[in-house]
Amino acid sequence: MLGKPRHQMDMCHGSLADKIIKFAIPLMASSILQLLFNAADVIVVGRFAGKESLAAVGSTTSLINLLIALFVGLSVGTNVVVARNLGGKRHDMVSKAVHTSILMALVSGAVLAVFGAIMSHQLLVWMSSPEDVINLSTLYLRIYFLGMPATMAYNFGAAILRAQGDTQRPLFYLIIAGVVNVILNLVSVILMGMGVAGVAMATTISQYISAGLVLMCLSHEDGPLRLNLREMHIDRHILGQIMEIGLPAGFQGIVFSLSNVLIQSSINSFGSTVVAGSAASANIENFVYQAMNAFYQTNLTFTGQNYGAGDCKRVDKSLIYCQTFVIITGVVLGNLAYLFGHPLVSIYAPGEEDVIQQGIIRLGYIARTYALCGIMDTMVGSLRGLGYSVGPMIVSLIGACGLRIVWIFTIFQVDRTPENLYISYPISWIVTGAVHIIFFLVIRKKTFALVRANSHKEVEGAHPEVSKS
Repeated sequence: MLGKPRHQMDMCHGSLADKIIKFAIPLMASSILQLLFNAADVIVVGRFAGKESLAAVGSTTSLINLLIALFVGLSVGTNVVVARNLGGKRHDMVSKAVHTSILMALVSGAVLAVFGAIMSHQLLVWMSSPEDVINLSTLYLRIYFLGMPATMAYNFGAAILRAQGDTQRPLFYLIIAGVVNVILNLVSVILMGMGVAGVAMATTISQYISAGLVLMCLSHEDGPLRLNLREMHIDRHILGQIMEIGLPAGFQGIVFSLSNVLIQSSINSFGSTVVAGSAASANIENFVYQAMNAFYQTNLTFTGQNYGAGDCKRVDKSLIYCQTFVIITGVVLGNLAYLFGHPLVSIYAPGEEDVIQQGIIRLGYIARTYALCGIMDTMVGSLRGLGYSVGPMIVSLIGACGLRIVWIFTIFQVDRTPENLYISYPISWIVTGAVHIIFFLVIRKKTFALVRANSHKEVEGAHPEVSKS
């Protein structure tokens, strides 16, 4: 019997806690490094191109997240489909999933690139982007979206590698791309004076580097994860499985991003100082979020493999460990972000005391309560790993987007302050997370009963005498 490839982790046997940590830490580092692409843009323009450029780049974040949320959600479907088939040792299905996913990534990235080039300005108009930064924001977005094929290819390729427990190589590729991004940022802005266009171009180039490295890795992989570019095609059955899990995940991402876009539009109404402070704070918060999100993705993958292998106890243990780790991570990092808010926001807006104070206000409402978001997301990881993705989407539609939209048009109208917008975040996390927990308990009972029933049938089929006794 051949041993496991050296980059593959056995998630279905042995101790869980250490494997979850081993899986999550490189994933956490990868996610944080990916955030540095945008953070480097924001820091460089904030220091060397002025407050207007900082607001121009920062105000595009929620819109970018909205436009790519659907396709990144599909990569979640890829992760679950590959992980479950690996756990069930259905290697032919794994290979089909790899080739279907990469082709889908490249096509969706091309569609996004064209859409972004055409619609960037109009989308910013609809978001009420401040007039003093809208032209710079449009320029940044158009260049940024030229990198969408690479962004999609990296996300889908990394999802495939992570499905087998490989979180180290995606991290290594991002380190290389991240170093290139920072160097190009400094050169284009400080030496060449390109401003917003320079940082956008640097980010796009770095995205293509990380995507190229992931695709090269898959093309040299041994076993079912090997990618042959000549064999790329869409397998309808696999595509259906990916869509069943990925589309609701993508729509859920859109739901959250849409509510954030609405909140961003309301923030834009307070002018460039509040927009800049909020943008700086949001970048700091994202580091906390991505650290927590590593445990959502870890739980998703471990649940998928162990459910594919029919091991219900390990599914439960994975959830317990990941929830414990995500709460610790969110509480510690979120409160540290607020405690050191002044020096952290100063990185993005040095000397701009009014901007810094606005950033600290947002950190107080969002960063300190971020553990609630981590709890909510980790529950979703279990549900999707079990193959249930529509339910979390509906819950998020009502609990996150619906609640925040109602908040904007009711409570916010009574007291139109940034603080009144920010507090809607923790309230929506509490409501949505509580419903996710209830939904999981119902689904768990139903799903585990089916697994046990199928297991008994297999035993009786292998040993007919058992059923006669």
